Amino acid sequence: MAQNAFTNPMFDWWQQQWMKGANPMAKAQLAWMESLAEALQFEAQFVRAIAESGERMARCFDGEQPTTPEEVQACYEKLVKEVGDAQMKRLEQATQLTHDFRKRLWEEI
Repeated sequence: MAQNAFTNPMFDWWQQQWMKGANPMAKAQLAWMESLAEALQFEAQFVRAIAESGERMARCFDGEQPTTPEEVQACYEKLVKEVGDAQMKRLEQATQLTHDFRKRLWEEI
């Protein structure tokens, strides 16, 4: 099973007590919650990539500014590539989530 996003000892205890029951819906809910936590982590990574890209764009115009349209274009192209790469990584992770969720669900059944 994947690393749980919650590392709180109280949550770990609660999870152990909850799983001791023979409630299959609780196990399915736990698998769903773990997948949701991973999805939120992926989204946070994407938002961070966008924020860092915006920060680098601001630095392009901070201090010594680009003097030619070519320099501005080069700065934009680099940042667009970085955001595009982050989006592709996000999509790859999203497609993997459904597979991981089904695997977790199957393991719980």
